[in-house]
Amino acid sequence: MTTVESAAPAAAWQATGDRIEALITASAASGAAARERAEELVRLVVDLYGAGLERLLELLHERGALGDDVLDALAADELVASLLLVHGLHPESASTRVAKALATVAPNGEATLVGITPEGVARVRLAASGCSSAPLKAAVESAIADAAPEVVTIEVVQPDAAPVIPVGSLFSRVGPAPAEAP
Repeated sequence: MTTVESAAPAAAWQATGDRIEALITASAASGAAARERAEELVRLVVDLYGAGLERLLELLHERGALGDDVLDALAADELVASLLLVHGLHPESASTRVAKALATVAPNGEATLVGITPEGVARVRLAASGCSSAPLKAAVESAIADAAPEVVTIEVVQPDAAPVIPVGSLFSRVGPAPAEAP
């Protein structure tokens, strides 16, 4: 098999995932027991491949072949990164993945990660608010879902309010503060 043949395009492996889901759904037509068996089969295969991936990473690490450059390449490859995510083996933390995703959809800092709670709540600060932020919020939610499926909720945090200068302080250097009306 040549390198070109072995590199499955993203659409091909995503279509495979869709087909697996369709087959599991179709198995429900044969009853609950058939669906349960199909789901168990998928779980077992996923667990087997996950154990194989984990062992592969251990072997690479033991032999000193799992340096930062290799980890970066694994994290950058869409297919490999998604498999590592499924098995809890991704080399980057959820916070790092979310921050990178936000930098992609909001490259000028329109969305910043405040933090991710242990419960899986990602707190994100958007620079804009109101109706104008709706498209950005949708893009942020989609990017976070793709980058960190362990995030279960996204909470938008209000931007820091601009400081308010008391009116009386505006006159402090010009002269006495204006008298209040009776």
